[in-house]
Amino acid sequence: MTAPSAPAVAETSPVAVGRPPWALLTTLWVTQYVGIGFLTVGLVAILRADGVSLADLSLVSLLGLAWPLKLLWAPLLDRYGSRRLGHHRSWLLALQSAMVLALLALLPFDDPGASLGPLVVVCAVYVLLSATQDVAADALAVRLLRPEDRGLGNGVQVGASYVGTVLGGGLCVLVYDRAGWTAAVLLLAALTLVALVVVLRFREPERDPRVPGSAAWGALIGVFRRPGVPVWALGVVPLVYGGAAGVYALPSAALVDAGWSLTRIGVVTGVVVSVPAALAGPLAGWLVRRWGRAAVLVGGGVALALSTAGLVPLLLGSAPLTGTVVALSGFLVAYTALNVVVYTVSMDLSRPATAGTDFTTLTTVPLLASFLTASAALATAALVGYVASAALWCGVTLVGVVLGVRWLRAAPLR
Repeated sequence: MTAPSAPAVAETSPVAVGRPPWALLTTLWVTQYVGIGFLTVGLVAILRADGVSLADLSLVSLLGLAWPLKLLWAPLLDRYGSRRLGHHRSWLLALQSAMVLALLALLPFDDPGASLGPLVVVCAVYVLLSATQDVAADALAVRLLRPEDRGLGNGVQVGASYVGTVLGGGLCVLVYDRAGWTAAVLLLAALTLVALVVVLRFREPERDPRVPGSAAWGALIGVFRRPGVPVWALGVVPLVYGGAAGVYALPSAALVDAGWSLTRIGVVTGVVVSVPAALAGPLAGWLVRRWGRAAVLVGGGVALALSTAGLVPLLLGSAPLTGTVVALSGFLVAYTALNVVVYTVSMDLSRPATAGTDFTTLTTVPLLASFLTASAALATAALVGYVASAALWCGVTLVGVVLGVRWLRAAPLR
């Protein structure tokens, strides 16, 4: 198969060539996941401890659907914005402030299990705000990161997601356990407020020209009409990202079957293995800059295959602590490296004029793929067992890696 050529560099070049705003982007990306980590990891544990049923807890899990749906309103952020305050900065000022207020609105729910309905409504508002903030932050990254900085930028983004999850799903839960609901919520709000301070100090380069309304919404489909995009976004990415997500869906259930307590599973999968993954993000980004996208894609695929093999004892029912932590850490590091490449190429393919829409649309594909394959992997495991299911989905990833390397070599991106 011959891959189509990549988009012209002139179409994907950033609008500024100065030093990237690392402090701004890092704090924005971390604070996205501080709140999300608390809602999807910490709050679930708190509500379960209060006796909330698993069926009711599924309401909280549904909140994550706002993330893939954000592409429906992403064109608004490309179309409208303040020239005086900065096009995307004006959105960030409003959204980051609203995120702080939404978190503070959680304060009255000091007995969260007793008011689940209203609590979920407030959480839903926060998730919508956070998802929209992600569009604005990623649009800035596409516009302001030079091509040679995109690998590191996306490495920082992936690493920041783990840091935010540890802070929100780990630290804030610890504060709740020691000092109560009010202290935990105030800590969440304070961490989110840090990013608002950074946004206030940031001065965004002028964005010109302004995107016509028809072009903003047309970008949802138009990005797939560009040379090279369909093969990468609809072929390579679902295989690479979806296959890895399929394997990663299996360990949690296998750990329960192996006799681990929910507390141990939560600490190991939510905190311990997140530390090497957080460090792997920037490292993978640096390697993308030094070795190129194809080399890191190959390395991530090989590492994922080796770490999947390391998970076989767990998948067979034996889960010694040290070996399991090492295998899970290795897998998450490999998964992170693949994630960095997928996001970096998505940024390469995004146009500065419709950066928020393009990048959001392209990164929604792996998100949807991960949801679908995680479910399919568990269904496959029910039919053929954990090991065969893991081998199948790891194979899917490796097929995607081979196709991805051929695509990148035929259509080199700078």
